[in-house]
Amino acid sequence: MHYVYIIQSFMDKSFYIGKTSNLETRLIFHNNVELNTGVTRRKIPWQYFFTLPVDNALIAGKIENHIKKMKSRQYIKNLVKHPEMGKTLIKRFS
Repeated sequence: MHYVYIIQSFMDKSFYIGKTSNLETRLIFHNNVELNTGVTRRKIPWQYFFTLPVDNALIAGKIENHIKKMKSRQYIKNLVKHPEMGKTLIKRFS
């Protein structure tokens, strides 16, 4: 199982979109100042805002890229507000 995830910073409410095969480990990484050398380090702490389980890494990558290309906070909020959007994305990119 793989996941597309969106985390939100407590600091400024910004979002980060990613994919992983282990949600628990990934959030720990994003919130670890010593391990995290990426862009999310500057805005620790993070919390999960949205997660979408998918069957494989290829589909997860396609959905992740689609959400990033949308460049829309409202689109991200709608993913949570309308769960059927996630199911539609899985069908579209499978």
